[in-house]
Amino acid sequence: MVDVKKVPVDLLLKELSRKLSEDMGISKPDWTQYLKAGVHREKSWDDDNWYYIRLASILRKLYLRGRIGISRLSSEYGGPVDSGSKRYHPSRGSRFIIRDMFHTLENLGLVTKQKEGRGLTAAGQKLLNEVAKEILTKLAETNPELKKYL
Repeated sequence: MVDVKKVPVDLLLKELSRKLSEDMGISKPDWTQYLKAGVHREKSWDDDNWYYIRLASILRKLYLRGRIGISRLSSEYGGPVDSGSKRYHPSRGSRFIIRDMFHTLENLGLVTKQKEGRGLTAAGQKLLNEVAKEILTKLAETNPELKKYL
């Protein structure tokens, strides 16, 4: 059986973000052009598709880790603060972005709120497994050795 762990991450995120934006009809909020990832960034994103890629990344992290909260995800999406000559100091990513994305995924029925954090629903797992299978079948056309994983 094909699952998310058996496909390349970059292909999975690219295909899943395309599916979320086109097939599921998620519209990007207006504030996405002004906001930056967190304190550790100097400017906002260069890629216009960042919102959908981050949604796909959150879904993948929920699939791999199980239940996870906003605070844990913000620390994973954080980075080093440039304080000049001072030492490295880690900072969190924007919790507002993660919270808004969780609300979007909850409205689609892909994520559910639980006591210990947010978790993936059966529909969310099904979506990720379908995308992983599509990617692996495309890769198996060019590389016949991968057909044994289907």
